[in-house]
Amino acid sequence: MSRTCQISGKGTTAGNTVSHSHRKTRRKFKVNLITKKVYLADENRWVQLRMSARMLKTLNKIGVKSLMKKYGADLGVLKVKKPATAPAADK
Repeated sequence: MSRTCQISGKGTTAGNTVSHSHRKTRRKFKVNLITKKVYLADENRWVQLRMSARMLKTLNKIGVKSLMKKYGADLGVLKVKKPATAPAADK
């Protein structure tokens, strides 16, 4: 699973670490991701989302559906996952 927010699409970015003498070495800036279970009241079910801390703050303010709509996120993330079925045993 990649380190990206399922709502905003924010991911790991690259930049420089700058020392006191201004030498620059490459580094990665990772997203502060949180796994959060969100309740969808109109569908009467829980959904697990992997989102950045900033999106969690915005989610608490405006709600799930409006947040997904605002950021153009795929509503397929909120779809029900079908459970994997075991193959039938041959006799």
